Amino acid sequence: MKRLLVRLLREKPLGAAGAVICLVFLFCGIFADFLAPYGYNQISLLNRVKPPSGQFFFGTDNLGRDVFSRCLYGAQLSVIIGFSGAALATAISAVIGIVSGYLGGKTDLVTQRFVDAWMSFPELIILIVVVSVLGPGMGQIIVVLGLLLGIGGSRIIRGTVVSVRENMYVHAAQSMGAGTLRILWRHVLPNVMPPLIVLFTNRVGAVILAESGLSFLGFGVPPPAPTWGGMLSGSGRAYMYQGPWLALAPGLCLTFVVYAIAMLGDALRDLLDPRMRGSR
Repeated sequence: MKRLLVRLLREKPLGAAGAVICLVFLFCGIFADFLAPYGYNQISLLNRVKPPSGQFFFGTDNLGRDVFSRCLYGAQLSVIIGFSGAALATAISAVIGIVSGYLGGKTDLVTQRFVDAWMSFPELIILIVVVSVLGPGMGQIIVVLGLLLGIGGSRIIRGTVVSVRENMYVHAAQSMGAGTLRILWRHVLPNVMPPLIVLFTNRVGAVILAESGLSFLGFGVPPPAPTWGGMLSGSGRAYMYQGPWLALAPGLCLTFVVYAIAMLGDALRDLLDPRMRGSR
């Protein structure tokens, strides 16, 4: 781990900067209750649409609520939804990809045709339909996004497993009578961990962006819980010209976080890929 961090700082400065931003994002999300100077729904009609100042770092919205505090609580929701959805998606990708790639044959054929059929449906349409039927909520969003991204991402893991199962140590374990579960757990899974780590980091950004899109359309976490997408859709869009900071603050938070996660995932992919070791 220490060696990976040193290589990240030396070889991938942009990825290291992304890691710092991600750590700040995690810190703000975890400790939002202590960092926020005001409550996320604390209304002050005397301070409606105030510009950024020493009292209100990001200004206030049309109800006098502190935008900085709402952005911090939005980061908290993004941390919960992003990491939970990405963890579920990565677990689904690992199970489907490892089983399909290792067993091969008819199992692989049927599984991949199901994955192809699933990927043929527009993700946004599925999200809107499912959330419309089940109702908006954090749990529904995590499960739906985990399924959508997990099934599609299983093809990446399957490709890695297909190459791993042809290695000599796998054939040696099979010749010694090792069971399928033991081979998958002891030999296949450790060798697909690098792509799983990269897939997880990429899925965090994708889940956060998808959740913000749903909240912008009104299908995300219901108010008064502050989400970055909901802030853009609500007061940010209605009072954009009167108070541009209402749209700039959550928009920049979303942009910086998703970009930082993408840069970190790209750096980890280069560092963990043995074919790219030693390259610049």
